[in-house]
Amino acid sequence: MQLEEFVTALNGILWSTPVIYILLGVGLLFSILTRFLQVRHIKEMVTLMFKGKSSEAGVSSFQALAMALSGRVGTGNIAGVATAIAFGGPGAVFWMWTIAFIGASSAFIESTLAQIYKVKQDGQYRGGPAYFIEKGIGWKWFAVLFAFAALIAMAILMPGVQSNSIAVGMENAFGIPKAATGLVVILLLAFIIFGGVKRIASTAQLIVPFMALGYIALSLVIILMNITELPGVISLIFRSAFALDSAFGGLIGMAISWGVKRGIYSNEAGQGTGPHMAAAAEVSHPAKQGLVQAFSVYIDTLFVCSATAFMILFTGLYNTQAPDGSFIVNKLEGVEAGPGFTQAAIDSVIPGFGAGFVAIALFFFAFTTIMAYYYIAETNIAYLLRGKNNKIPMLILKFILLAATFYGAVKTASLAWALGDVGLGLMVWLNVIAILILAKPALLALKDYERQKKEGKDPVFDPKALGIKNADYWETEYKSDQDQAS
Repeated sequence: MQLEEFVTALNGILWSTPVIYILLGVGLLFSILTRFLQVRHIKEMVTLMFKGKSSEAGVSSFQALAMALSGRVGTGNIAGVATAIAFGGPGAVFWMWTIAFIGASSAFIESTLAQIYKVKQDGQYRGGPAYFIEKGIGWKWFAVLFAFAALIAMAILMPGVQSNSIAVGMENAFGIPKAATGLVVILLLAFIIFGGVKRIASTAQLIVPFMALGYIALSLVIILMNITELPGVISLIFRSAFALDSAFGGLIGMAISWGVKRGIYSNEAGQGTGPHMAAAAEVSHPAKQGLVQAFSVYIDTLFVCSATAFMILFTGLYNTQAPDGSFIVNKLEGVEAGPGFTQAAIDSVIPGFGAGFVAIALFFFAFTTIMAYYYIAETNIAYLLRGKNNKIPMLILKFILLAATFYGAVKTASLAWALGDVGLGLMVWLNVIAILILAKPALLALKDYERQKKEGKDPVFDPKALGIKNADYWETEYKSDQDQAS
């Protein structure tokens, strides 16, 4: 119990109200500085997703997107949305949309920086906040601090959130013991992560589009079967978001807090996870992958999270708790905030189908997220041990992550989520400071990309011409790589 109390207190600091508003403010600042690229370049984002091929050193734009989405689309899209509605009311959904819209610009900045400062290490592209902090700002101590924070969060604290949701879902739906589910998950995970980045990319490319489209399709069926509720649900979301609804009026602070927190947990914009995958892409200009990663935030929150929110709100099957512990809405007595809300919503429309469908959806969503966590942890080990033999540390990392995954599967959900929030909070703090200091090269890359597009060219990046220093890969290796490829 003492561990849980300590973790809760730490979360109180990492996720205090000022932090929530800082994250909203940073997203808004980047939206203004990029002249709302998330609206202006939406067509370009979709087009770029399907362009570019993989190479010996890198993956294609779509594979990098699928890897990033495997990290973004996880248990937060099912359990996290339900939790936000349970403690923030329907208005939390609006704030999830808001953080996704403005967060797309943060995702562009951090992912473009990852591409600008990426390196070719041991025959493959590596990059992410640790790399761009050291090369762009010159603060090696801060880069090392981020790498350690990411390593602890991704390998130890956060896998348990995902595996716990899988285990609970399987136990509820099929009566499978949590330990048995945990064992199956770590065996499948071991097969993929021991196969390296190419196997992770090809697995993500196969599973992610199929799982997201299947989930959205079912939500559309539920929405169509309850279509008369549409005006009321949309109105409820907006009224609750701005304290205009009599029932949820006292929850505006909670709506913003839970909406932003769960929105960031789900879409990861500004968190520093997406840049690791963005750096792995084979592109001719950093802004290309920045735009693709910006769109991945939309896919995660505006499509997949909204699918969950609409299933729950259209059927009216949810609970919302006031800060004093009393219930404002109590339609699912005794059901804990989480996947149970979505299961009940689906069962109300297709009896007997909800528990099984949600358990399988959670399995795919959460499993691919743990894969992404491994890749991020591996990248930070590669950063910390550059120039040294890292085979044994990489092997140790695999076993630690597998152990953390199994441990999370058999632990209580509340502790798993609280530990996950600590891991996420540490990374968010460090990454946001870095991208605020280092935004200029990403903004220069965007202007350069837009200029070349206007001239009818397929943009190619030249950091020297833009006055960007330490973009070593682009200065010395990019041209020779292209010559070899042709």
